[in-house]
Amino acid sequence: MHSTSSYTHASMLKSKLPSLAVGLLIAAFSVWFFWPGTAQRLESVTGETGRLSQIRALWNLLLDATRPPLDLAPQAAVEPVKGLSPYGVNTFLEQEVEPAKRERTMQMIADSGFKWIRQEFPWADIEIDGKGDFVDRRNPPARSAWDKYDNIVTLAEKYHLHIIARLSSPPQWSHRGYKDLGQFGPPADFQDFADYVRAVVTRYKGRIHYYQIWNEPNIYPEWGEQRVNPEDYTKLLCMAYRTAKQVDPSVVIISAALAPTVAQDGHDLSDLVFLQRMYNAGAGRCFDVLSAQGYGLFSGPGDHRVSPLITNVARHELLRDIMVQNGNANKPIWLSEMNWDAVPDKPSSIQGYGEYGVVTEAEQARYVPQVYERAKSEWPWVGVMAIWFFKRATDTEKNQAWYYFRMVEPDFSPTPLYTAMRQYILQQH
Repeated sequence: MHSTSSYTHASMLKSKLPSLAVGLLIAAFSVWFFWPGTAQRLESVTGETGRLSQIRALWNLLLDATRPPLDLAPQAAVEPVKGLSPYGVNTFLEQEVEPAKRERTMQMIADSGFKWIRQEFPWADIEIDGKGDFVDRRNPPARSAWDKYDNIVTLAEKYHLHIIARLSSPPQWSHRGYKDLGQFGPPADFQDFADYVRAVVTRYKGRIHYYQIWNEPNIYPEWGEQRVNPEDYTKLLCMAYRTAKQVDPSVVIISAALAPTVAQDGHDLSDLVFLQRMYNAGAGRCFDVLSAQGYGLFSGPGDHRVSPLITNVARHELLRDIMVQNGNANKPIWLSEMNWDAVPDKPSSIQGYGEYGVVTEAEQARYVPQVYERAKSEWPWVGVMAIWFFKRATDTEKNQAWYYFRMVEPDFSPTPLYTAMRQYILQQH
C-alpha cells in the first residue's frame, strides 16, 4: 500500500514527464543543431546558410512530409535525355555587331566543355517590316536579315555546339488590326507566327534540330499588355509544332519555359496552374520536351522543399508531377535558364537589387556545379540545363540586378562562375 505522500509525489512526477521530455528534446536538438558540421549538413537539405532560416526550412520540410508524395516516375524511359550532355548556356549573339566577337564567344563556350547554346531567333529581327519580308533596311545598305543568324549557325557547327533556337518576340506589323500588346504580345493572327516557324525550320533544316516556342507566357510582359492565357498559348504552340514537324519531322519541339511564380493576379499566373490548363487545352501532344526555369533565387542548390508556395531550385519537381499525372512521364524537362544572381552589395545604385536573391560570386561559382550534380543523382528526367547567361554585348546594364547572372564580362573577362564551370565540366571527362 502506498502512502498518501508517496502517491502525491509520483503523481507530480508523472505530470511533469511531458515537460521534461520536451525539455530534453529541445536540449538534444540544441546540442545537435550547434554541433560543428551540422550547419553544412543542413544547408545540403535546406539550401539555407543562416541558422534561423535553416530552422524555418526544417519546419517547411516537416510540412512537406504530411502531404501526399509527388509522383515523379523516376524509372520512366525518358527521351530525349539519355546520352545528351546537360551543359548549356544562354547567349545573346544576335546583339554582337562584330562577327569576331561572336566567334570568340563560341570558342570560349566550347573550350569550357559546354555543348549547348540557347539562342533567340527574334521574329522582330528577321521578318522585320512585313510578312514574307526578310530584308533588313534599318541601317544602310540593306542586307538579308538572315545573314547574322546564318553566321551564328555556321559558328555553332564549327565549334560543335547544339543550338536551342528560341522563337519569340513578334514584329510590330504582326499586331496591326489588333490592340497594342507591346513588344512581346502574341500576333493578331497566330498563322503569321506559324509561317515564321516554317521559314526558320526550312532555312536551317538539318542544321538546327531543337526549337523552343515562346518564353515565359505565364508572366508579364511575355504575353504582352493583357492577361496571360494558357489556352491561347497552347493554340500557338500546337500550330508551331505541327508546322515545324511538317517541314522536318526530326526536329525536337520544346515548350516555352514557364517562370516560377505563385502569383494568381491575371498578369502573372502560377506555373503549376498554367501547365495544368495547357494540358486541359491539349498541349500534351504538342511538345517533345517541357521547359522550366531552374533559378535558385533565395536559397541554395540543396533546398529540398517542394511546395506550391515556394519558388526554389526544386520547383520543377512539381511540374514533373503534373506531367506524370497527365500521361507525359516519358517526356523530359529541360531547364532553359538556371543560376544565382551575384549582384554587388550596392543596393542604392542597382535597379531591382535583391529581386532575384543575392549571392556572392564565390557562392554563385559553388552553387551552379552543385545543381548539375544534384540533377545526376535526383532528377533522371531532367536533360539540358542552360545557365543564364554567358555574356552581354556591352556593360550598359551594369546598374540592373539581372546583369549579374553573367558568366563573362563584355570584354571577355571570365567571372569565377566561368572558371568553376570550366573546371567542373572538364573533370567529368
